Amino acid sequence: MNEQIKTMRPNTVYVSSILKEKFPHAAEELFSVLRKHKVTVKELNNTKDIWCRDYMPVQNSMGELIQFKYNPSYLRGKTEWEESRSDVREVCSSNGITPIFSNLNIDGGNVILCEDKAVLTDRIFLENPGYDKNRLISELEGLLKAKVIIIPAIKTDVTGHADGMVRFVDKDTLLGNDLNVEYKYIRDGINKACSENGLNYINVPFFEQKSNKNHPMNAIGIYVNYLEVDNLIVLPKFNVDGNRDEETIGLFKKIFPNRIIETIDYNEVALEGGLLNCSTWTIHEQIIQ
Repeated sequence: MNEQIKTMRPNTVYVSSILKEKFPHAAEELFSVLRKHKVTVKELNNTKDIWCRDYMPVQNSMGELIQFKYNPSYLRGKTEWEESRSDVREVCSSNGITPIFSNLNIDGGNVILCEDKAVLTDRIFLENPGYDKNRLISELEGLLKAKVIIIPAIKTDVTGHADGMVRFVDKDTLLGNDLNVEYKYIRDGINKACSENGLNYINVPFFEQKSNKNHPMNAIGIYVNYLEVDNLIVLPKFNVDGNRDEETIGLFKKIFPNRIIETIDYNEVALEGGLLNCSTWTIHEQIIQ
């Protein structure tokens, strides 16, 4: 594997053009921080929702863009849900993106990738019922050029995505929601995955904001769904009672002593069920040119 390519961090951020239309305050907060640090930002046209991480390609360790099928179970069953699903071929074509297409049905938000390792939840088996599990993992490893590590999905999360649970610090270290206050099946599953794959795990605070009928899937409290691009980490702050934000910011500065840590108020997006990683697509542009 090309050592230079595999260690390159994403340097470009894409967002759906819908983001600034639906959430102007949150979009401006994000764009302001990215402008401050001279990060290249581009808009994606012909998308149907803001969650571009899920329907855009995944860039593997060799720089290849892998476009998975985007037909998640949680968008089936109601016309309004199905009509909100972006056509990945149309989005790629209209934005000048030429990926490798795969028939595997996998959301980008369920792929956490670092060099030659990738973490996904076991939701991939539900979304690909026609595949033998071993065959599915083997095909996925071939596409991602990475060892696939499976963790249990959160049963109450309709998406089953990994990016609300864990992220890589480096190829040997994960950070994620504090296992001391997690469900036992999550704690046991993640501890098992880490033990079997030689991964260290750093607990990060998280909390659950009570949902209401207007926002039944809010993501407030999930700090690990941050944006990472180049040397910058943009962390959500939730402005809740107490010093949870300050404690988490301090922890991230210890975890990433050589990175720039910025925070933004992204709550208007969080109320809709996602955060910074969900609503951005990050790639290393030079690799694919």
